[in-house]
Amino acid sequence: MDIPDWFLWAALGFSVLQAAALVRIVRRLRGPDRAVRSMARLELLDAVSTVMLMTGLVLSLSVAVSWFWLSLAGFALMAAVYAVKGLDLLRARRRSAA
Repeated sequence: MDIPDWFLWAALGFSVLQAAALVRIVRRLRGPDRAVRSMARLELLDAVSTVMLMTGLVLSLSVAVSWFWLSLAGFALMAAVYAVKGLDLLRARRRSAA
């Protein structure tokens, strides 16, 4: 399968933006507030899973199908992170209603 060059450049651009987000998240991990550090850990896992997902898709489309497992692992990690974020949101909503 021949992937257009613009798709690979777009994926590379998105990966660079995610790497820039990683720098911002790592700065928050060093902060003194415990709650901010906890949310930063979840955001770090979210950013890493997104990079894994995009990298797996690009590699499986451009190099070989055998790299598709990387995107599946990224998707599974992303689903777990969003489940934890959803549970935190539900817990916070129940505390404010009580």
